[in-house]
Amino acid sequence: MFMEAAVTCPSEFRAWRIYRKQRLFNYKSNIKVEAQMRYRTLGKTDLRVSVVGIGTWQFGGEWGRTYEQEEVNAILGRGKELGINLIDTAECYGDHLSESLIGESIRGSREDWIVATKFGHHFHRNFERTDVYEAKDVVSQLELSLKALKTDYIDLYQFHSGPDVAFDKDELWNILNKQVEAGKIRHLGISIGSNLNIHQTSQASKVNAGAIQVVYNRLDRNPEKEVFPSCIEQNLGVLARVPLASGLLSGKYKPGAKFAADDVRSRRDAAVLDKHMQEVEAIKRDEVPEGTDMAAWALAWCINNPAVTSVIPGCKDPAQVEANAAAIELVEAGHPQDV
Repeated sequence: MFMEAAVTCPSEFRAWRIYRKQRLFNYKSNIKVEAQMRYRTLGKTDLRVSVVGIGTWQFGGEWGRTYEQEEVNAILGRGKELGINLIDTAECYGDHLSESLIGESIRGSREDWIVATKFGHHFHRNFERTDVYEAKDVVSQLELSLKALKTDYIDLYQFHSGPDVAFDKDELWNILNKQVEAGKIRHLGISIGSNLNIHQTSQASKVNAGAIQVVYNRLDRNPEKEVFPSCIEQNLGVLARVPLASGLLSGKYKPGAKFAADDVRSRRDAAVLDKHMQEVEAIKRDEVPEGTDMAAWALAWCINNPAVTSVIPGCKDPAQVEANAAAIELVEAGHPQDV
């Protein structure tokens, strides 16, 4: 940057004039210069992840539409341009469909991405799955995920919303840790089904898991009670899923809004949804600063929690990737996992 007091020659003066003119143009045109992405270490792992990631349940076809490869390429490509390096997916977002679309998209740039996926279900059709957590079957699921993702390793392999009775089986974790030793998995994680599940969270270090994934947003603060303190105590990374409360915290939906039959939100209790929409209106009125995008505010609200490493919101197109990434402009400095 040229400072006016330091302009001592014609060339510097011309450069200063150009700089000032461009700054004035940007201001008058309301052009936002993209903020630089920020990164954190995912708990006790060595994974350096962007504070905003990309959730990909939507690629499996249960959010009101399907996706073509070109669309996925555009979404992940824009994410990469913005500095996003974290993708979260699962075996049952379609029958490894989301993983397959991602694998094709990042073919040739695998080393640029931290890929998190999950295990524990056989997908049959939209909204219909079978829970399968037996150790041998999980190894088969792992091989299918590796094949779909077109990779020979997974950065974070997560127990997917399973019951405690399945979680507590030593055989499962013994065989998973053998896959870690073999190099097929870099780190293990736990995606807890209930965000009050302190049992699985508290046992994370025992099973060699380095991260917890949990539902956390301004409408649902349950993890603050026990889960987050346990994560901090164990130095676990935290991936906050559903940080926009399934889109409700975008501020786009009003009480009484309806969702299409092929949208997973249509399967939720209408009265509860309506109540949440009313809460969102109150939050927008009372907590979101005037002129601030509500979705960006809601994501930053999560990211600023000292226990949270990253948020993994879904996105339907590159524009939503950009809107999600804009949250970093509201992220506070000094987080304990900052790098």
